[in-house]
Amino acid sequence: MVRPVSQTANPSADAAAMLRRLGFATLFFAVPLAALFTRRALVVMAPLAVILLVLASVLDGSARHAREKMLALATSTGGIAGLVLLFWAGLSLVWTPFLPEASERLFNIAGMILMGLGGYLAVPERMRAANLYLLPVGVGLAAVIGILLAIQGGSRFDPQGLSLERGMLMLALLVWPALAWLHSRGRNLEAVALALAVAVAALLTREGLPLYGLAAGAVVFVLTAASPRLGPRLVGMVMAGLLLLAPLLPFLLKPLSAALLGARAPVTASLEAWRQIILSEPLRLLTGHGLETALRGRYFGLVPRNAPSTLLFEIWYELGLVGAVAASLLLYRAVVGIQSHRATVAPGIMAAFACAYALGCLGIGTTQVWWFTALVVLVLIFVAIERGQFRTTRPKAVLRKKF
Repeated sequence: MVRPVSQTANPSADAAAMLRRLGFATLFFAVPLAALFTRRALVVMAPLAVILLVLASVLDGSARHAREKMLALATSTGGIAGLVLLFWAGLSLVWTPFLPEASERLFNIAGMILMGLGGYLAVPERMRAANLYLLPVGVGLAAVIGILLAIQGGSRFDPQGLSLERGMLMLALLVWPALAWLHSRGRNLEAVALALAVAVAALLTREGLPLYGLAAGAVVFVLTAASPRLGPRLVGMVMAGLLLLAPLLPFLLKPLSAALLGARAPVTASLEAWRQIILSEPLRLLTGHGLETALRGRYFGLVPRNAPSTLLFEIWYELGLVGAVAASLLLYRAVVGIQSHRATVAPGIMAAFACAYALGCLGIGTTQVWWFTALVVLVLIFVAIERGQFRTTRPKAVLRKKF
């Protein structure tokens, strides 16, 4: 006897569920692992995951109220600051000496923003816990593999260890949402084990950047957990103030660096180069030199080769006062807005912010496409975790005696 086909079957919903599962598996599990072996993994796999999520939301119609969400983002204080920053970066193409390269970079930034918005709208309002558990599993497995590769001195596919270093930087970022998810589910023992595994992997890495980023994140995590109201405001003021007052740093830190490290130390020479740039062109602090000049200018003698390669220097050198003010306001509003998140998730978000900011200030290549992609992935993961923080309670069964 042939059974009739169920009238409640929905092929579109089934296909959407499969695409969504595949998209989150790529984003949460495959990206941390692949980043250890190939430098292009993140740039290729993250857009693919977002495309799968967008297709899933289109199939089952889960992306509702997209216009309202976009309008709320655009009209918020942080959204307006972000639009001003993007507009000023586009306007700086008028006076940049590297128009083709700067145009390509601006196009990449716009593409990353659109990818992030698409992923934000495609993440369902209620995330399944089974999808989110893929993140700590992927990060933990990547940490174990990273430890083995660091002990062996890298893999045969990456003899110079560049992919391993980039993969460890990714782990330093992704460990915080993984810890936030485990903590929110009451799995604190697993969270501690995961944090130790990533810390050991970062400690064995040749470069110290991943370890420094983890240390900054850990300090802010403890501060936010101890004071959920004061912590984000204090950290936001420090981050935004450091960016806004960055041109004062070479004048304040250069004598200190010379006294502690010596006049010929690389850090001292870098601060001196920054100081000379400010003194030679003080009016350029208002407009900046245009997009892409901080990196390309080194190859053409426009910027000293020993000039800082940090987020603070690059924003001021390229976008000037307008860009720095807009970036500072955007950063402050983003950090302070974390207060509205759940207490179990907010410390992890703050730690990830601090980790990314510390890495940018310590000289990571913030102008590279993979770094923008990593930040977009980090934001999408936290959006998914926040939407997975619902709990349902089932009514207890009551057995009544019959008299």
